[in-house]
Amino acid sequence: MTNTLLTFFNEMHREALNAFYLPQEQEKFTAMPNEALIKCEEDRGRHPVVIEAHGKTVGFVVLHKGENIQDFTANPNAMVIRALSINHSEQGKGYAKEAMLQLPAFVSKHFPEVNELILAVNFKNDSAKKLYEKVGFVDRGQIKPGPVGPQYVLHFDV
Repeated sequence: MTNTLLTFFNEMHREALNAFYLPQEQEKFTAMPNEALIKCEEDRGRHPVVIEAHGKTVGFVVLHKGENIQDFTANPNAMVIRALSINHSEQGKGYAKEAMLQLPAFVSKHFPEVNELILAVNFKNDSAKKLYEKVGFVDRGQIKPGPVGPQYVLHFDV
């Protein structure tokens, strides 16, 4: 257990999120937290969530629901996981895995109508795909185009 906690974004998190660093080979696969927060402000269906460990902001993810996820699914009760990242200095400590394991319960608590979680992972991001599958996401053969190439669409029934 890594003492990891999911919490909705609050302004007190902004400074730590703005200081996030990802190497270029990782940054191409996700949105940086400061960029994702701008999209959250523009789209009320996007809900920014902070990953904390030992009282420190270590990661970030966006939960997205509503009509702007129709390129993933026709399920009106689905939620898309976007922009997952762990600050580079905090990687390798199990925070992403722990956060992904906690996500279904977090979503059920705050969004009880949601019955499916969906995420897309680039074909070239094999380590992320393995992590998602390890925590229970399933590849049902759906593929969609992405900003840096094709993506697997993975599903998790809540």
